[in-house]
Amino acid sequence: MRAEPPRFAVVGNPANRRTGFFLDAVRAAGLPDARVLPWVDVLRGGAGFRPGESVRVDSPGEDPEVERLLRGTDDPARVEGTARWYTRFTAAVREVADSARGADCLLMDGPGDLAALFDKRLCHAALSRAGVPVPPSPTSGGGVPVRGWDDVRELMREQGTPRVFVKLAHGSSASGVLAVESAGAGRLRATTSVERTPGGLFNSLRVRRYTTEREIAALVDALAPDGLHIERWLPKASLDGRVTDLRVVVVGGRATHAVARTSRSPMTNLHLGGARGDLARVRDAVTRAGGDWAGALEVCERAAACFPDTLCVGVDLLPLVGWRRFAVAEVNAFGDLLPGLTGLPGGPAEGLDTYAAQVAAVRRGWSTGAEADRAAA
Repeated sequence: MRAEPPRFAVVGNPANRRTGFFLDAVRAAGLPDARVLPWVDVLRGGAGFRPGESVRVDSPGEDPEVERLLRGTDDPARVEGTARWYTRFTAAVREVADSARGADCLLMDGPGDLAALFDKRLCHAALSRAGVPVPPSPTSGGGVPVRGWDDVRELMREQGTPRVFVKLAHGSSASGVLAVESAGAGRLRATTSVERTPGGLFNSLRVRRYTTEREIAALVDALAPDGLHIERWLPKASLDGRVTDLRVVVVGGRATHAVARTSRSPMTNLHLGGARGDLARVRDAVTRAGGDWAGALEVCERAAACFPDTLCVGVDLLPLVGWRRFAVAEVNAFGDLLPGLTGLPGGPAEGLDTYAAQVAAVRRGWSTGAEADRAAA
């Protein structure tokens, strides 16, 4: 176990809320202030760590210059460029990891894990191999190319799937996601936050519907060069006429926080008009239907276990119609931005927010899967 107290270093954007919340959690724990290594400096010149630091890799978002260095554009609303972002981000993370390991630091986010978490095709394959319930996907693992709308239509036909989610392989926060459904007789509809303009594709805060194949094909064809992932659209359970899913945060292998998200559209993201639901009502619905709430949380822990070198992930859990079965839609590397949410009652983070829970886990001696394997050898 590492000597107390831990000293933290954060690779992040100083003005980013996530970085600020983590710094506050370190300070509230009575620990030495965490050092911040700005992403813009790391991308331009690398990262230097002090021996024994616990290193958190935080989101590179919310900084125009960092966005430009990673994606080639400083407009965060622009959809294109995610493949370039992925290549540059994962390369930078590998360099951070090499530097941290060279200084005998504890790395809280494994580079291999992050590479899989930010490629939906690889993430889906890892979950599927581990037996975690996931929506069926013809693109799991990335072996099936999706070059445009013609490939999507053909895969829908081959799989006998009239309703699918088409997702950017490296997207986040519903960027570039289309919920596509075929009603027969050539009728199609796609629900998305993507707006197509003469200047390219942009995310908006308004969910819109495209109802002609020509419009949908144009969107998919424009998204395809960055890589696409396709999943069967599973019917989610609902409360009061609003579809419902869950974001479950797993810290150190334990499900610590959960929030219900509801929406009248297929996307429950809060910035797209989704709303926090009543978690107690969700648990009650599961119990009344004869489902297993503890088992649902255990599914999330199994999903997180696929990424053993990463301290904290956010799991998007889908309660299916009937409230008795669950599937994992995604696992998010930066899924802990849930301000004001404290840990599940009776759990290891009761009374702590998601950032304080991570600080506490490191203080308890959390180690990566790789470190655990070396200790057991």
